[in-house]
Amino acid sequence: MDSTPYQNGRIHLEERAKNKIVGWEMTPEEAVAFFKSQGKTVLSFFGYSGNQYEDVGGMLDVADRVMFQHSPEHTLINIGATETGIGAIYRMAKSKGFITTGIVSEMALQYPDDISEMVDFICFIKDTQWGGKMKDSDELSPTSKAMVLCSDILIGIGGGEVSRDEMMVGKEMGKSVRFYPAEANHEVTIRRATKLGQPKPESFWGAAHDVFNDKENWE
Repeated sequence: MDSTPYQNGRIHLEERAKNKIVGWEMTPEEAVAFFKSQGKTVLSFFGYSGNQYEDVGGMLDVADRVMFQHSPEHTLINIGATETGIGAIYRMAKSKGFITTGIVSEMALQYPDDISEMVDFICFIKDTQWGGKMKDSDELSPTSKAMVLCSDILIGIGGGEVSRDEMMVGKEMGKSVRFYPAEANHEVTIRRATKLGQPKPESFWGAAHDVFNDKENWE
């Protein structure tokens, strides 16, 4: 029996049998190898997860317009595997005939019910954090590194610090990066800040907006 602290989450997902798990403790390089084996363009969406969206319909409209420009036959739709926030795109992608993929930290196995049933293939990355930059370092965590390396096209719809860091590195690598402004859900964001003992947010546009809000990054 696997003794990792995430074993219960693994068992739950295996019993649920809604997703094909590519690997449980993958390295970024192993994730890259899987995506390359699919032989398709990887279109990844970045944005709010836990903080959700103030205008969910607007976020989905953006995703709809973006996916309209791509063929399900030649494109994978990739997000962070969970169904909250930006993960709502999974259901739309499936309805359009796209194969869907997810890259997420193995920490998500603590909350297996949050994993979207609409993800065809999931890569769980061995990581000690959810994403973004490593503590006291400019290097991306393994999960964020995998997200960037596996993506051909990066689409940001709002987004916090993790999405900002990933898109910045993607742009530095010369990948196609597009950004669409979107506010995080006001009520959820305030509630999370209060829970963490932080002051009430002065803005709900997210950290990614501070970097990518110039018009040249818009559609």
